[in-house]
Amino acid sequence: MSINKINIYNNFKNLEKKTYKIWEKNGYFKSKNDIKKKNFCIIIPPPNITGSLHIGHALQQTIIDITARYNRMNNKNVLLKVGTDHAGIATQIIMLKKFKGKKTKKFLIKKTWLWKKKIVNIINNQIRRLGISVDWGDEIFTMNNTFANIVKKIFINLYKKKIIYRGKKLVNWNTKLNTVISDLEVEYKISKGYLWYFKYPLKNNFKTFNNYPYIIVATTRPETIFGDTALAVNPLDNRYKNLIGKKAIVPLVNRCIPIISDKYVNIKKGTGCVKITPGHDFNDYEIAKKHNLNILNILNLNGKIKKKINIKKNCFNFIPNKFRNLNILKARKLIILILKLLGFLNKIEVCKIKIPYSKQNVIIEPMLTNQWYLKSNILSKNAIRVIKKKKIIFLHKKYENMYFSWMKNIQDWCISRQLWWGHRIPAWYDKKGKIYIGNNENEIRIKNKIKKNIIIKQDNDVLDTWFSSSLWTFVSLGWPNNKNFLYFHPTNVIFSGFDIIYFWIARMIMLTMFFIKDKLGKPQIPFKFIYITGLICDIYGKKMSKSIGNTIDPIDIIEGISIKNLLKKKIKNINNKEKIFEIIKLTKKQFPNNIIPYGADVLRFFLTNILNTNRCILLNFKKLEKSNNFYNKLINAYKFILIYNNNYNKNNNINNNINNNNFKLIDRYIQIKLNIMIKDYCNSLNNYRFDIAINILYEFIWNEFCNWYIEFSKIILKYGNFIEKFSNYYTLFYVFEKILKIAHPIIPFITENIWKRIQRKINNINNTIMLESFPKYNKNIYNKRDLEDLKWIKNIIISIRNIRTEMFINKKDKINILFWNINKIIIRRINENKNIIKKISNLKNINILSKNQKKPICLIKIIDDGEILFPLKFINKNIKLNHIKNEIIKKNYKILKIKFKINNKKFLNNAPKIIIIKKINILLNLNKNKNKLLKQFIILK
Repeated sequence: MSINKINIYNNFKNLEKKTYKIWEKNGYFKSKNDIKKKNFCIIIPPPNITGSLHIGHALQQTIIDITARYNRMNNKNVLLKVGTDHAGIATQIIMLKKFKGKKTKKFLIKKTWLWKKKIVNIINNQIRRLGISVDWGDEIFTMNNTFANIVKKIFINLYKKKIIYRGKKLVNWNTKLNTVISDLEVEYKISKGYLWYFKYPLKNNFKTFNNYPYIIVATTRPETIFGDTALAVNPLDNRYKNLIGKKAIVPLVNRCIPIISDKYVNIKKGTGCVKITPGHDFNDYEIAKKHNLNILNILNLNGKIKKKINIKKNCFNFIPNKFRNLNILKARKLIILILKLLGFLNKIEVCKIKIPYSKQNVIIEPMLTNQWYLKSNILSKNAIRVIKKKKIIFLHKKYENMYFSWMKNIQDWCISRQLWWGHRIPAWYDKKGKIYIGNNENEIRIKNKIKKNIIIKQDNDVLDTWFSSSLWTFVSLGWPNNKNFLYFHPTNVIFSGFDIIYFWIARMIMLTMFFIKDKLGKPQIPFKFIYITGLICDIYGKKMSKSIGNTIDPIDIIEGISIKNLLKKKIKNINNKEKIFEIIKLTKKQFPNNIIPYGADVLRFFLTNILNTNRCILLNFKKLEKSNNFYNKLINAYKFILIYNNNYNKNNNINNNINNNNFKLIDRYIQIKLNIMIKDYCNSLNNYRFDIAINILYEFIWNEFCNWYIEFSKIILKYGNFIEKFSNYYTLFYVFEKILKIAHPIIPFITENIWKRIQRKINNINNTIMLESFPKYNKNIYNKRDLEDLKWIKNIIISIRNIRTEMFINKKDKINILFWNINKIIIRRINENKNIIKKISNLKNINILSKNQKKPICLIKIIDDGEILFPLKFINKNIKLNHIKNEIIKKNYKILKIKFKINNKKFLNNAPKIIIIKKINILLNLNKNKNKLLKQFIILK
């Protein structure tokens, strides 16, 4: 079916899919190495293969596509690339849930690749449905062969330069998945907890200043008692000065440990004495390094108590049988019970504690393990410098400080993960633990002359997902094999959420600048601008989450969905009845009825409309209807123009005679307003202020063009002379064509289809609107007098309409108006535009009275330097008097109510000052409006 035969008013799904296929088939999204054009490149942040795109992705990809289409129409060679991320830990969790039970690693990896294929197809379909103009020629996946080989190359290079190393440190450990997780992935939750006070006996019968043979220690983690290696007090705490350097005995273990002093200890917290368990607390770990203390690990990797503790080489401390293999909570209960029975428990206090959780809601344990690390401080200096020198610009300055605070306090990056889904670390070990680094075993054996009978095994760990993601810009463009990758690198702008500034943005800058050099050999940045988006939240400010059921699939808005099927989707994997009830309640509040098929354009307009610079972007679906109304307004404007299209032809000879002198005021005015709009709109898009740009577009199309210019046009096209009509035809089409081009980056489907129909009508066959030149601001199209004249005319028309409404004068009834005491400028405006004012306001006559002439009895409306008079004979006095009476009664009731409130001493004493002032202001406004009504009443009476 021809695209021009598709019904543009209905069946959004059919229209948009067919349009996108034509775009893709004709290669309109493909970039070309055109040296005559400026390059513009965006690499879309890769969605994870954990599932389909959510509404947050839709918002981000919409503004990315607006940027790409806008720059494409500004004659730039645009490359918009797309790809997906393997999302190590998150994908592995999904696969483990899908295939519960003991499945082999080989089986799970095979199933994950099949899952990846399925999800990528879903994601790509969503991208197409949203109208994102990506170059589909070379999709990227962070674990395809090319990417994997480059990841190995990067790792080997960094290892050789001693930037990557292996070491034993305390890490955040997920005991359910048995893997380390990043410090930044830990989420802390405040919970009710307890502070237990235990007695630690002092060695050699030593006593405190209070003559006690023990010291009392407060702890929230009694289960780690087996790992205690010291007690610590503050050196300024006089209560314990005599104990510093002495020894204490750990209950249950009978281990002798030193009492040390450290300023870290808070004198006012607990007893001022804390136990140091460096193997299971990050602060204790730092103290242990400072004081050269032993670091003991009492937990297995699954989070259960060990059989024995390695005190030092070949020296073990066995844990009593009753505690072995207990999980943390069970061990805690048993330890507290036994310590109480033995008389070591002093007291218990309720307190609030901060508990670390993974994103999967698993309590995280500090664990001493061997991991691979990257020396971040070596790479961070350049990454800080380029931001300071504005080589890379944060478009929202507030995020720059966030970036600096992280980068200036940067720690070595733990890049290894104990997972099976990801880039396996290219390291091999022999029996003695010697490390060999290389692309494969064969290469390592040849390089290191390792005989075949010597067994070497590859490290089972994989790299942190963010390691491969940090190479995104340059690997996506074909580095190192594609020599032309610098044609588009550095990319122009990156779009990202604020929550991954350090995870992704900072690391991309660090690794890109280390590996990529420009033609002069200087470190190259990955992008020039950073656009940070907020997180999409529901109407209550809650982050979108499938677990609380406040998410929405963008396709459900584009294609529509019944409330029944929507609820099915939302509660599919939720077993908790209370949660299901809450999800149903929230969903029915958001969508009382079925979601109609709004189409991609309406969704794109809606998402751009709710965009702001805050961290939280509220997803208020009431604005979706506003976007739909705007869409319909544009279609109705097109319908109106279609009526007159036969009278307009770009090849018509009269066209050549159209000049500025032929244009009437309203035609000149709309062209000036269009020109101003183009300037403001382009400035906004050039500065990535999509929120401002869309309001400029909405205001111009809705108010200036549709509400005013088209209304004026209806009068001219009906009553005007030939030149006036043709001037109006020309301007209608001229402005509407510009509107289509300007709106295209935001609403591409409808603008493309209307454009093609218009071009077909005037026998001008163009391929696509997206390759048209974007309208340019013309500084010569400006006339202050025209702007002021039409502004005055609009105000007069509004005043007449308001009087008709206030006085219950039927719109169809013709009335007379008089102007009294007006200046020469207003007289000119009336004389030049009398006919259009009369027609559009349905007036019999417009008369002008001089200051010396007596005014008849009438209603008066004050205007600039004069008055409009409305004769009373056109007004139904009785109806209006009754209306005024009722309004006065209502005002009196409200006045009495507020007076009673502000005269109440209790209210004045208790209410905040701002509330009292607000009430007084309301009272003043009510009295003011009441007095106006009384004046009107007197005039009419």
